[in-house]
Amino acid sequence: MPSRRHFLRSAGSVAALAATGGRMAVAAGPGVTERLARYMVAARDQELPEQVLRECKHRILDTLGAMISGSRMKPGEMALKYVRTLGGDAQASVVGSDFRSTAVNAALANAMCAHADETDDFEPVTKAHPGCSVVPAALAIGEREHRSGQDVIRAVALGYDLTCRLLMALGPDLVRGAHRSAEGTSSTFGALGAAASLARLDEKGMRYAISYSSQQVSGLWSWVKDHDHIEKAFDFAGMGARNGVMAVDMVLSGLTGVDDVLDGTHNLFIALSTDPKPEEMVKDLGKLFYVTETAIKTFSVGYPIQSPLDAMLTLRKQYSLTSDSVRSILVRLPTDAMGIVGESAMPDVNCQHLVAVALVKGGVSFNDSHDVALMRDPKILEQRAKVTLAGDKTLMDPVAPRGAVVEVTLTDGKKIEHFTKYPPGTKENPLSTEAVAAKTRDLIAPVLGSDRAEKLIDQIGNLERLDDVGKLRPLLSA
Repeated sequence: MPSRRHFLRSAGSVAALAATGGRMAVAAGPGVTERLARYMVAARDQELPEQVLRECKHRILDTLGAMISGSRMKPGEMALKYVRTLGGDAQASVVGSDFRSTAVNAALANAMCAHADETDDFEPVTKAHPGCSVVPAALAIGEREHRSGQDVIRAVALGYDLTCRLLMALGPDLVRGAHRSAEGTSSTFGALGAAASLARLDEKGMRYAISYSSQQVSGLWSWVKDHDHIEKAFDFAGMGARNGVMAVDMVLSGLTGVDDVLDGTHNLFIALSTDPKPEEMVKDLGKLFYVTETAIKTFSVGYPIQSPLDAMLTLRKQYSLTSDSVRSILVRLPTDAMGIVGESAMPDVNCQHLVAVALVKGGVSFNDSHDVALMRDPKILEQRAKVTLAGDKTLMDPVAPRGAVVEVTLTDGKKIEHFTKYPPGTKENPLSTEAVAAKTRDLIAPVLGSDRAEKLIDQIGNLERLDDVGKLRPLLSA
């Protein structure tokens, strides 16, 4: 009598035949899981192009700024409070604190700090936020394993690749269309890439870690309803950093699993997408580095507000605008941004409010974008009443998905406008090393002091020469 397993295999074969019109597909070479795992092993010894090396250091520094400033914001404070109760071996630093914890716990806390605000980087096409999960995971494992700065840089590059490539393989719009968070869905794979590289897993270990991470991939688009940004910090960053590091640590402990989770029946892609493109997971690996694709935010605000602020400030400077000279302001945004940065109670994700602040103050500082009292300031409220948001389908441009147009009607009836297609910090309009340092300095100095801020900026600028990233600990701890 045939076994149940034999029956299921037969049934699967029949289903496969039906799906291919009676023609059995023959595997053509190694599967996606195998090719990805092989690259992950090789990447830790891969010399990076000079531009990629520079962009990695920029994003590590930018994320450290987000982590340290975030440690003094409510989501970060709550994360530190929670992780302190977990105890565990003192393996890795928890930023802005006086304690260390396990690598898994430190990755969770530091990642939530990194997205406690809207300061971390962003990939415009996939909508991923790679830095806030990848960098904390890399620092946690790197410190525990006494890896060099060069090792961490290469691990971060790999983490960015896995973050964005997973979404490209699933289809970013398909993920969001299924009520899933692109950010949460991708963050686990980013942390996996960074942690697995620094743990020096072999190919079999990489395949198991990919599988353990795939089982944990999660994230719902319900984060848009989180007005306190606490669960959002977990969804975007803490969850993924924890999951990726934990998956790697489980494999290091000897746990085995499925070695082809990205291929065949019940694979990750067909489970999470109605039209997956699995080859996107490995396409141009080693040639296209997604760390060069992400945008570093000029302003510490929700990413869809970067372009409106740039456009508003450009017009203000060009035409010497004042509150008295402006009758009304129309901000045209991509339609998918309307529900993210509309009438929010949080100042850093409220487009109307921040455009009004830009008009009145001529700039939007970190403090401005987090000052709840400004939302009740009569001068700001008067200008905010002039600001209208409108979704514009023509701005849903795949190559510039976060552009915006600001149209200003002056009191004399004249109309002026500015279109910011690529805000500062994008690959098309990149920030210099000095500009990244200036942004980070403003984030770090209020928490750890100017002296340590300068030392940390210098250390990251020369990170490839650091023999042990654990030496950064005195510059990160409170």
